[in-house]
Amino acid sequence: QEYERAVIFRLGRLRSGRAKGPGLFFVVPCIDNYRCVDLRTGAFDVPPQEILTRDSVTISVDAVVYYQVSNPLAAICNNDDYNRSTRLLAATTLRNVLGTRNLSEILS
Repeated sequence: QEYERAVIFRLGRLRSGRAKGPGLFFVVPCIDNYRCVDLRTGAFDVPPQEILTRDSVTISVDAVVYYQVSNPLAAICNNDDYNRSTRLLAATTLRNVLGTRNLSEILS
């Protein structure tokens, strides 16, 4: 597909310096392994988070996150599962940022 890139591994090591695609690329069976990365914008819901604000009020907040992979090599080679990492980072950042605010600042 035009919006996918393939990161190719030969015997477990990264082959060449960049992701392949779109177009034809060759994979040697039993020696090469590849993982496809979708470059389209993805979206997911952050589950409701119970947050304690700076003025000690408990609120429940949920969010929607849009993300797009800009570097397929970093997405595959630098972490195990970039989708899961993005979800956890979004939830943690939401809690950290809103935990430093007063309820009146959050509502305005």
